[in-house]
Amino acid sequence: MRRKHGKGRRAEERALGYKFRMTLKGISLRRPPVIIFPFPNLTLSRDPMRQLTLLQSLLMAIIVMAMPLHAQNYTSHLDRSQARSMVITQLGIVATSQTLAAQAGAQVLARGGSAVDAAIAADAAMGVVEPMNSGIGGDLFAIRYDAKTGKLTGINASGWAPEKLTPDLLRKKGFTQMPQSGVFSITVPGCVDGWAKLHQKFGRLPWAELFAPAIYFAQHGFPVTEFIDAYWRGGQSLLEKDANARRVFLINGEAPKVGEVFRNPEYARALELIAKQGEDAFYRGPIGKAIVKTVDRLGGVMSLSDFSRYQAEWVDPISTTYRGWKVYELPPNGQGMAALEMLNIFEKYPLPDWGFFSADALHVKMEAQRLAYADLRRYLGDPRFARVPVSGIISKEYAAKRAATIDMDHAHCDVAPGNPPHSANDTIYLSVVDKDGNIVSLIQSLSGGFGSGVVADDYGILLQNRGGLFVLQPGQPDVLAPHKRPFHTIIPAFMEKGDLHIGFGIMGGYNQPQAHAQFVSDVVDYGMNIQAALEAPRFTKLDWGGCDFMIEDRFPPNVLQGLVQKGHVLIMRGDYASPMGGGQAVLHNSATGVNYGASSPRKDGAAIPEPAPYFGPGTGKN
Repeated sequence: MRRKHGKGRRAEERALGYKFRMTLKGISLRRPPVIIFPFPNLTLSRDPMRQLTLLQSLLMAIIVMAMPLHAQNYTSHLDRSQARSMVITQLGIVATSQTLAAQAGAQVLARGGSAVDAAIAADAAMGVVEPMNSGIGGDLFAIRYDAKTGKLTGINASGWAPEKLTPDLLRKKGFTQMPQSGVFSITVPGCVDGWAKLHQKFGRLPWAELFAPAIYFAQHGFPVTEFIDAYWRGGQSLLEKDANARRVFLINGEAPKVGEVFRNPEYARALELIAKQGEDAFYRGPIGKAIVKTVDRLGGVMSLSDFSRYQAEWVDPISTTYRGWKVYELPPNGQGMAALEMLNIFEKYPLPDWGFFSADALHVKMEAQRLAYADLRRYLGDPRFARVPVSGIISKEYAAKRAATIDMDHAHCDVAPGNPPHSANDTIYLSVVDKDGNIVSLIQSLSGGFGSGVVADDYGILLQNRGGLFVLQPGQPDVLAPHKRPFHTIIPAFMEKGDLHIGFGIMGGYNQPQAHAQFVSDVVDYGMNIQAALEAPRFTKLDWGGCDFMIEDRFPPNVLQGLVQKGHVLIMRGDYASPMGGGQAVLHNSATGVNYGASSPRKDGAAIPEPAPYFGPGTGKN
């Protein structure tokens, strides 16, 4: 670290908050930024052609003087920056990115279901109401916190590549890299087996009952919500390539619009089979056979044996400590270790003293992202096929070495992976809260929007394109191999300190580890509650290398200018930009028994509390 860290600047850095909604326009490294104030024609610039009137100058001076009195405040309800309050109850809470699914899970809790029951019901409903992002054609990861014992149990339900899908086969078919859509991007979906294993171990209600909400919405339909409308329109060109996809997911050749009712009766039939026959219907029965038939019809190489031999895997979480909290992620083949490495690097700097709105703090976080993601790209793979140095990457000693390479005055745009120490047995970690305080942190995906774009015959199931994250180059940790699991982006998370236990997750592919690390820092370093931490402005980078970061425009101009001066290239996004990832969080206070829920405004969802039994049984009229 090249420069000593200043202290005592938190108030100064927080002073330029959201109160006056300033944005930075035209950032580049070659010319000074222009700061736009919320008054017509009031622009500050080093351009001598721009002039301020006396009145404008006085107004600007008043704003500058007043700002310290209106500092960013995440802990006081008198002057706060979060848009909505947390949901707080003594009963359970379900938080999802679509309200109908959250409501379904909350009703399962009210029927006496466990946190796992509610998570399965909500996730099954999500596959109907947000079909481009989830469903039984995808994978799942989850972690369960047991309130009585404090034990965490993780499950990796990520599917594997077909046995006959090899690099040589793809090269013979003319591919020089992994296809990102179509039949050769499909891997065996792990979601249904993950549900089954979770229910067998932690379920309370009958299995079939959990699918009633999803079946209802698939049969009767649901009105499309705002974000989901945008995703649907964005995926229309992919859907048009597959006859089944066009028939099932487009209405008169178009994506359904906001408020338009969408139904998928074929998917309802698949859910009914799973409800009656369990996971066998999917992996050894009619659904698996239909998927194999579809893949074969399109020239693929998937077999029923690829389905029948697949098993989700119980795993132990990996973890690190961060300023007194313990933070958990899932082990490889997921990317959770990058979030933990970032936090270990954060810990080497006095982020709480610098404050949330600090160019130095953001610089450290961006540099930590580059370092951790360089290691992620170099080392992550399926631990059954590749030796992944997890314990070395998440060690404090390794973080100290990586942090020492950060120059506080200059961005390092292209960084090389480090050399973490290797060790053996690197196996490891997924969120709903019930009235007993048990938490499930669960994440599930089709990988890209609408997955492979291939829809299974007869059952309206979108099949994931997770295989697109393999590589064909020999010697790489993620080189394609039979029955190997690919690099996985979806990661659930959990953190705890004393009586506080938080299950959380933030979506968005490569966004996830960097968003997790920022969320943890917001809670720990700046005292934000879980709703404020989900809403707080963030940065993200969704590719590898280069100086650029996307960043939401709620950061003050002086902070953005400070980052530009250090060499960062900032791509300005809106207040609550989708690339930063929607997210959910639940918190259980084991001392009081009170539960808290939160949901990000970057999605359509909400945290829905379990209904209280205020009417009692049999109080309705006949």
